[in-house]
Amino acid sequence: MRPDDLALLHTPGTVALHGDLLLTDVARPDLTANAYRSALWRVPLTDTPESPRRLTFGTRDSAPRISPDGEWVAFLRVAEEGGKPQLHVMPTSGGEARAVTALPLGTEAAVWAPDSRRIAFVARIPEEGRYGTEEGVTAAKEAPRRFTGFQYRFDNIGFISDRRPRLFVVDALDFDAEPVQLTDGTTRVSSPAWTPDGTHLLVVSDRDLDVWDTLHEDLYAIPADGSGALTLAVRSNGAVEHPVVLPDGDVLYYGAEFEGIHAVARNSGLFRAPLRIGGEPTTGTRLTDTETVDCESGSGAPVPVPGGVLVVVRVRGANELRLVPDGAENAVLDELKPVLGERGVVNAFTADGSRIAAVVSTVDSPGEVVTLETENPLVRTDFAAELRATGVRETIEITGTAPDGYPVHGWLVLPEGEGPHPVLLNVHGGPFRYYGWGFFDEAQVYAEAGYAVVLPNPRGSAGYGEKHGRAIIGAMGTVDADDVLALLDAALERPDCDADRVGVMGGSYGGFMTSWLAAHHGERFKAAWSERAVNAWDSFTGSSDIGWYFAEAYCGADLEAQRQQSPLYHADKVTIPFAVVHSEEDWRCPIEQAQRQFVALRRNGVAAEFLLFPGEGHELSRSGLPLHRKQRFDAVLEWWSRHLG
Repeated sequence: MRPDDLALLHTPGTVALHGDLLLTDVARPDLTANAYRSALWRVPLTDTPESPRRLTFGTRDSAPRISPDGEWVAFLRVAEEGGKPQLHVMPTSGGEARAVTALPLGTEAAVWAPDSRRIAFVARIPEEGRYGTEEGVTAAKEAPRRFTGFQYRFDNIGFISDRRPRLFVVDALDFDAEPVQLTDGTTRVSSPAWTPDGTHLLVVSDRDLDVWDTLHEDLYAIPADGSGALTLAVRSNGAVEHPVVLPDGDVLYYGAEFEGIHAVARNSGLFRAPLRIGGEPTTGTRLTDTETVDCESGSGAPVPVPGGVLVVVRVRGANELRLVPDGAENAVLDELKPVLGERGVVNAFTADGSRIAAVVSTVDSPGEVVTLETENPLVRTDFAAELRATGVRETIEITGTAPDGYPVHGWLVLPEGEGPHPVLLNVHGGPFRYYGWGFFDEAQVYAEAGYAVVLPNPRGSAGYGEKHGRAIIGAMGTVDADDVLALLDAALERPDCDADRVGVMGGSYGGFMTSWLAAHHGERFKAAWSERAVNAWDSFTGSSDIGWYFAEAYCGADLEAQRQQSPLYHADKVTIPFAVVHSEEDWRCPIEQAQRQFVALRRNGVAAEFLLFPGEGHELSRSGLPLHRKQRFDAVLEWWSRHLG
């Protein structure tokens, strides 16, 4: 894969299934238009796989949701460049889509009511006069914003306290119906779910409805007809995501358990709680083991099926679809039956009756639609055919051993030829994230250019148990650095890897580790590429959208301890060429983190360069403008051609 091949990344997002109707949305970068295009596709459920057929022809259609009766599909459409996603509805048999919303900042995905008429959705509503709601009033002319809490902005969204999400219900089949607003924006709401009788909705909101800054969340109920306010239904032990109300009146949800601000590196589990709307709030029982089971909530809500509940679990670089059996309580990983995703990453899934549908990414595909009805999964699409035709490089699972004997796991992506190849040590972000069995465009681009790419999952990563993830609390740059170097050493033992030509790179936490290794183990590398990095925990606390809790949760409250774990305060040890790379509108690791590191390096005489992308946030390499993503790849390859050859 080369930088221009970004246009070949056809990536399915979600799946919707009802009987023989299977829909998915597929997105791709358009380098010519410098935009993303997406459409809905119908995947035939024949005995022998057939090519999917395009269902919609908008420029950016996504998030299909089929009504319970199978007659309608709701989805999001961005009608024009610079527009916002609005809710549309069309018959599943075909026909013209009709806009259901026209809200200034757009909406989130639809949630059908059991009656197949009403739809619940969440939308951010701006304060009067803001965000273009008053003609002629630009952002520069708006009134000042007033903040009273820590959580007032978020990366890739912007300011949030003056456009909080609100819950709406609309009769999608009544052409004259207007959405009914159920919440007033005084508190955040997310993840709406209908009760089986259609009278109420459950939502996630902050503890005590955001009376003070908190990371704790609970489940609240609200009448669907707008006749009442939010009432506490289920009290959690930490965070809550994706409630699903069962026919018997219980509710399933994902949750993480913690106290205060100590939410980092916590395994997410499946919980079940009684639901007594109007009665005393209940608490949930954890159905999965805290240490060994980490549910990936980003893949979607838990799905009840005969015999149990389907969830996606992070397991040693795989996102596996597994079955939590009926009657489970604190079930360990081995008690959850594997269903799909071994040596793959399940990015989305659903089920209808005995049929399961999922989007599964593998090392050679950003995602294909897979179905399962018996024991053998069937891959029904080939969206990555053009990409594979360009040549996908081999990915090898490797292991190493840290100095204290700890086993380290990761991957090596090799270029064509016998080598020895120059080596790039590429550290992931998070740090409670992971490299794995899914397609990774960066590794493919670098390998195509001739580099062997080492992808470690050191202590601090997810998918190896909660103790593994929390091993670096108060110890950033210790055992995690040992693990990263141990996997590098394992790769360098191979004759096809050149130990004399090694570079280090990474983004976010990976940028932190790049800066750290350049200062403490710089003799091992020819150069460094540190991107969107955390370099100074002290200023991160006051500038990052999550810094108010994240720095203390990972490094402790002592300011000197934070500085000792900050690469900036060790920058005087760096001597190798160093690229500082950042995005101008990054609010997760704000630009000051890059500026301070760059100035410190230059003042110490280091051959440092600063590459700054305008208009982008923390997610540039994954979802930034297509041309910026290509320009970033071009810059990376130019840097390493200079320093590694």
